[in-house]
Amino acid sequence: MDIFEKLRSNWGPIGAAAKALNSHHYFSFPKLEGEIGPHMRFRGMDVLNWSLNNYLGLANHPEVRKADAEGAEKWGLAYPMGARMMSGNSDLHEIFEKELAEFVGKKEAFLLNYGYQGVMSVIECVCDHRDVIVYDAEAHACLIDGIRLHKAKMGQYYKFNHNDMESLEKNLVRATKLAEEKGGGVLVITEGVFGMSGKVGSLDKVVELKKKYNFRLLVDDAHGFGTMGANGGGVAELFGVAKEVDLYFSTFAKSMAAIGGFIAADDPDIIMYLKYNMRSQTYAKALPMPYVEAGRKRLELIKAHPELREKLWTIVNALQNGLRDLGFNIGETTSPVTPVFMQGLQGGLPEVTNMVRDLRENMGIFCSIVVYPVIPKGQIILRLIPTAAHTLEDVERTLKAFDNMRSKLDAGVYRAGLEVVA
Repeated sequence: MDIFEKLRSNWGPIGAAAKALNSHHYFSFPKLEGEIGPHMRFRGMDVLNWSLNNYLGLANHPEVRKADAEGAEKWGLAYPMGARMMSGNSDLHEIFEKELAEFVGKKEAFLLNYGYQGVMSVIECVCDHRDVIVYDAEAHACLIDGIRLHKAKMGQYYKFNHNDMESLEKNLVRATKLAEEKGGGVLVITEGVFGMSGKVGSLDKVVELKKKYNFRLLVDDAHGFGTMGANGGGVAELFGVAKEVDLYFSTFAKSMAAIGGFIAADDPDIIMYLKYNMRSQTYAKALPMPYVEAGRKRLELIKAHPELREKLWTIVNALQNGLRDLGFNIGETTSPVTPVFMQGLQGGLPEVTNMVRDLRENMGIFCSIVVYPVIPKGQIILRLIPTAAHTLEDVERTLKAFDNMRSKLDAGVYRAGLEVVA
């Protein structure tokens, strides 16, 4: 079979859904226009936007925009030219690393060009074929792809049920035995905040298991960095277990509203090992200087303005409490991530797409549909992301729209596929 012919006949699970619904540029690959924030435009319509991970509203903060512009004017996007090991290192890169490490309660950190490829490369670099990985069943795709790299080296792994400590312990027993036989170690991988369900990872309970089992812990805290903990230092700070987290990872794509990421640890030798052995960094150009300078400005604002995080949580609590009061199932989220679970509908995904079209086109509310394989099979969620840039008026308008939507849902309007009338 011709490779391209094979690809044409099967777009994969997400692509197949998009093809069946004819949803390209609508539910998938939508184009939001205008200044980044709660109020944007979609297909010529003004919409109230709940689909950006701009948690602290920094994307269009005036000091951030100024730092971005000045950094680009001063350095251009080429500097420094080359991989950091060869010719692309700088004092500012290393200063930024120290600042990030201190913020999350670690001694050392290593800047990554991208979050996704960065954490994949961390996993591949840390574990060889003798080591065994134990990971949460709902780990993000970047972690799964890192585990696939481990598998490609003939490494073995076990999956534990989502946030289930009994399941984790059972798999630790298996992993410990196998690692001893192979002459390797055990790495447990989980998340600070699970980006679809909004559940907070039980890091306090995970680290308790270190008293019984010998393993290292890698935490992806992409959604916890800047939003969780007394100072925004993440879920490990929230639980007071930063010292027990061996490898702390976050991307800049959420609270920092930027590109890049970092990995932090308390052992300087481990960070040095990563600097010399992470293929995605050794063989790639350094993070451009404008991103470094602008990243430092973002971190400075996160530290200096706790009111941004306080405003975020005001919006989070108002939105989540309001949705619960209206009878919507938002699961067990205790983070800003706000899923509205829609399983159990007789009309399935087509019914939900009718709902979302109504929200967008007649009520001016933009949120995203999430389906398998992003979340487990059988689930459909509407995902809302509150930010510090939203207002309580935005929340009130959204709750009224969802109340209206619920009435139509109960009346079978969306299931019948009738044209929705405002």
